[in-house]
Amino acid sequence: MSTLDLTLDEIYALAHDTMVANGCDEGNANALADIITRAERDGSHSHGLFRVPGYVKALRSGKVDGKAKPTVIRKTASVIQVNGGGCFAPLAQAVGLPVLAEAAAESGAAALSLTNIHHFAALWPETEFLADRGLVGIACTAYMPSVAPAGSTEKLFGTNPISFAWPRPGKSPVCYDMATAAMAMGDVQIAARDGKTVPPGTGLDADGNPTTDPAKIAKGVLLPFGGYKGSAIALMVELLAAGLTGESFSYEAAENDNKDGGPPRGGEMVIALSPAIIAGDNWENHSEAFMDRLSGLEGVRLPGARRHQNRLDTGPRAINAALVETIRGLG
Repeated sequence: MSTLDLTLDEIYALAHDTMVANGCDEGNANALADIITRAERDGSHSHGLFRVPGYVKALRSGKVDGKAKPTVIRKTASVIQVNGGGCFAPLAQAVGLPVLAEAAAESGAAALSLTNIHHFAALWPETEFLADRGLVGIACTAYMPSVAPAGSTEKLFGTNPISFAWPRPGKSPVCYDMATAAMAMGDVQIAARDGKTVPPGTGLDADGNPTTDPAKIAKGVLLPFGGYKGSAIALMVELLAAGLTGESFSYEAAENDNKDGGPPRGGEMVIALSPAIIAGDNWENHSEAFMDRLSGLEGVRLPGARRHQNRLDTGPRAINAALVETIRGLG
């Protein structure tokens, strides 16, 4: 696989300029370029520049408004809603997360529903934003059907990721971002592009047969991780991200989508909790004692540790050369 070395500034500029060339204003372009650059910086390749062609498809079809101005609605002191106005999710998050953090710091718990958005990015930036401000963060979003519930071979759930972050003042937070599918669809697509196989149990081909060929899974169906356990969590995400926000369930998103290849309209739920208020003054020492016990076990790597280690490297990143050429052609 041929690669090109791009600096983080070059990655940002490539993403930003491509978005502007395809109808984004500065606010939308900056929000997208920031989230894409952070993904490449941290090694989350399936949510970095790999997503740009999909963003462009949605902009060119008119499904997404590249000049949208999200609005914030305070339903109560601790329940916030952001109507994205048809934007990509990062801009709505940039508007809503500071309001959510302030509300949770005041009341101990707060919820943010993001509606009328198109989520196509990593989920950990939302929860890390909260953890960096001393708050516990939980976020989830649904997508379009690509995962069969346990016992079925028919798509109903999206890959339905969920992210959790725990604050560790003075240290990097514990943070994970995981699909409730056995593998995120972006990772399946990258494996197919690079000619690799995926682990058994990842998915089925179009005829319902188990396969390790990612190209066949992309045309077939993914499976939930852990069988019925992952299926139950995927169900929870559907209800939190769609039922609780009033936005589309995965099957509804597919029915209403224009099939342009970009992300559908949907919702996201973000919850913030204050351990300082809920647990009290000793929360940090208590939880750090647990973290010390956990990290002291041989072979244990804390969730998010690799991502945080990657971001310490400020040097260039190796990017798929064909992908870079494709994106440059979109500008």
